[in-house]
Amino acid sequence: MDLLTNNLGFIGKGLMMTLALSLATLICATLVAAVMGLAAVARLRSLRWSVRSLTELFRGLPLIVNVFFVYFGMPIFGLELTPFVSIVISLTLWGGANGAEIVRGGLRAVPAHQLSSALALGMKPWEVLLLIQVPQAFRSILPAYVGMMTQIVQATTLGTLIGVTEFMRVGQNIVERVTVMDGRNPAFAVYAGVLLVYFVICSLLSAWGRRLERRSSRAQAPLAVEEEPAPAAVSPSMLKA
Repeated sequence: MDLLTNNLGFIGKGLMMTLALSLATLICATLVAAVMGLAAVARLRSLRWSVRSLTELFRGLPLIVNVFFVYFGMPIFGLELTPFVSIVISLTLWGGANGAEIVRGGLRAVPAHQLSSALALGMKPWEVLLLIQVPQAFRSILPAYVGMMTQIVQATTLGTLIGVTEFMRVGQNIVERVTVMDGRNPAFAVYAGVLLVYFVICSLLSAWGRRLERRSSRAQAPLAVEEEPAPAAVSPSMLKA
């Protein structure tokens, strides 16, 4: 308990940094994923192949390599980035590429005959996309995308490698300081607390995704169609009458 109370302000700053880092990355990655996912199903073949190449590139790179490339490589091109901005860009590239593939798969899952029927009825392509394709794809996209969002939150711990004082880094600093000053190693208690906090954050995010999925399912549930009663059978006596 003393360990918590003595470092409460330090822990609070680290937690706020992690939340800010996660929120900024999730917003940016979602925007990138939406744009790239829509471009991946565009009619222009060159655009589709360009987007596909970018997604495969950033999905294939180890995330830690991506982080180091952005932080240490951008100054070569004259871009001096802060550690916070570097980790946001790195995770956005990774999350946007994986999210784009999820969006593309969800859009492709919508039956093609629905799209062709809507076009045949006179709907414009953008109307078909917004009114028919996106609402149906949303239900299949949501579970996988929420899972990717929890991975992004967990990946914010890589910020400690380039100097971002996020929650994981705060835990490391507390362990080092207590070990040097008090001569004891509180690593188990500190890292158990860090694990618990990340577990709570990701659990809340997953619960929010499940709730949103249930609401989406109820909103898009097909209305029950009442069956008309079958006509009464005609008896031979009725025919004689």
